[in-house]
Amino acid sequence: QVQLVESGGGLVQAGDSLKLSCTASGRTVSSYGVGWFRQAPGKDREFVGTISWNGGSTLYADSVKGRFTISRDNAKNAVYLLMNSLKVEDTGVYYCAADSRTGYGTAWADEYDYWGQGTQVTVSS
Repeated sequence: QVQLVESGGGLVQAGDSLKLSCTASGRTVSSYGVGWFRQAPGKDREFVGTISWNGGSTLYADSVKGRFTISRDNAKNAVYLLMNSLKVEDTGVYYCAADSRTGYGTAWADEYDYWGQGTQVTVSS
């Protein structure tokens, strides 16, 4: 089993930056694709981005492209989401998820096997 824990959320102002961490335990996720998703109040969960097992491939939602960057440190069993130029509409609970079936991740939430509990990000104007 894999346990994922997100951290680094908080309250920031529009234009600020924030870096989220996703730390895995139980087993290594070094061969897994890892994705980030978010859910705003009253809205469906949406894809943010994903990173391949070796960090060589990333994919981002259009809404965050150019502002958010996903990276990983397999030695630490961790994946990161650096969020720059935050906007009010980036507010939500951010989740990381691991896809054990492929090493590349996907934009589809149903493809992920393991999920963290989420961390709240609130961007004020």
